[in-house]
Order: sequence, then structure tokens, then C-alpha cells
Amino acid sequence: MTMSAIEALTNAAVGLVVSWAITFLALPLWGLQPSAMQAGGITGMYFVVSFLRAWLIRECFKRASMKDITT
Repeated sequence: MTMSAIEALTNAAVGLVVSWAITFLALPLWGLQPSAMQAGGITGMYFVVSFLRAWLIRECFKRASMKDITT
């Protein structure tokens, strides 16, 4: 696993805990009552998307900087 993937995974994992808490505790403010399991499912979806987004953006920037170095 590359360092950028490890960094993106760490960032997403921290966000996972925060996201679950917000999903479970804040959605009732809008009249939605997710169970702990439903909040986990919603958070899991966001976790995967967050990790992929961070990793892909980081890879794009890394490749762009490599082109600058070689040209």
C-alpha cells in the first residue's frame, strides 16, 4: 500500500467515527431516527466514497507534480 493510500485511509477512518456520530445524533433534528446499524450503513457508504475521493485527488496531484519534475 502506498503512503498516499495509507494517508487517505487514515483520514477516512477518523472521518468515519465523526460521521457516524453526526449521522446518529444529528439526523433526529430533521425528524429522521436512524438506528445505530442504519447510521453505520450510511457512514460506511460515505467512508468508501471519502477514501476513494481523497486517494484519487492525491494521485492526480502526485502525477501532475511528477510531470513538472520530468519536463
